[in-house]
Amino acid sequence: MGGYDTRVDFKGETYIVQTQDKGPRAQYIESLIYRSGRLLATKRAFYTPFLGLPDAAERIARMLEEQHKAILGQIVEGRYD
Repeated sequence: MGGYDTRVDFKGETYIVQTQDKGPRAQYIESLIYRSGRLLATKRAFYTPFLGLPDAAERIARMLEEQHKAILGQIVEGRYD
């Protein structure tokens, strides 16, 4: 299970975004968004349709990265103010 853990300082607040692949048993990617240590939101994206495809690992890795980057962008857009 791989993932990302990023700290973002925005408008005097500290945000932590943790995104990880929960593995083949769970079959989803999960992002947790914290502000100043408090959980604000959770986002899940299921990758069940990709399982069994020859490029499943690459697709899942791309989903993981894209979801993480999208949330970072949303933070700096003020979505989690």
